[in-house]
Amino acid sequence: MTGTEAAGDDELFVLTAVLLTPAQFPSVLGDDFPAACAALGLEPLGTGYGLVFGQDGAGARWTVAVDDVSLVAVAIASWDCGMEYDLSPPERSVVAALPGWPLALAVSAPGVPAPHDPGPEEAGVEGAGPVLSPPDTEEWGPAQRRLGADEIGRQWATWRGQLDEESGTESFEGTEGELHPGVRKVIDALHGYVAEPPPPGRVRSAFATVEARTLRADGPGWSFVARTDDIAFLLLDEEPGEVLPVGRGAELPGLLESLDKLAVRPS
Repeated sequence: MTGTEAAGDDELFVLTAVLLTPAQFPSVLGDDFPAACAALGLEPLGTGYGLVFGQDGAGARWTVAVDDVSLVAVAIASWDCGMEYDLSPPERSVVAALPGWPLALAVSAPGVPAPHDPGPEEAGVEGAGPVLSPPDTEEWGPAQRRLGADEIGRQWATWRGQLDEESGTESFEGTEGELHPGVRKVIDALHGYVAEPPPPGRVRSAFATVEARTLRADGPGWSFVARTDDIAFLLLDEEPGEVLPVGRGAELPGLLESLDKLAVRPS
């Protein structure tokens, strides 16, 4: 789509980009912002990064981390609106050129060889580090659990409607701990987050409606998705593929309000 001098002396053909900030990061990489940065060998810079994915002239995959987050955010917003945007991060903004892609991308640059990991000589750029590859999501585990929570957050109305069809809203108005032993453990962990704020990005808040927010929280072995005006859904490493509803009861509304106050939000 465009080119930037980032992967050694070769031109990088930019394919797409994502944000890596406390409020917005590929959750498949970790439960919080510092963990996602660590997966890429990056310091958890408070303002975050933009991650630019592309191929060099030989077709090798490269991930370029830049500290100009606003530039990448504008590009993403333009692409989301169907507009063209020439994303060419200036060299001064490049923090690291990392061989490989940390996410699975079904794209490729026209006119260059098919995407492939850089060979030892190609990846030998000073400070490049090991070749990145997407987390294994073929089997149930932390990465797939977090991806499942992402999907629930994106398709909240669908999941909520399916729950109403199967069981009726009234079935989920009781106390949270009556549903599954893992639910109580997670609710207690969330209260712990309120008492002592967790690492940045462990609790995030995003726009849902004019009167409600979508909350996302993660922890060791679990992911939690909720609407501040509704119920919550929980995914556990110990329950492959299961999505557990968490009723509002008397406890959840106040907990969600407290979590929303400490959550990081997109700027």
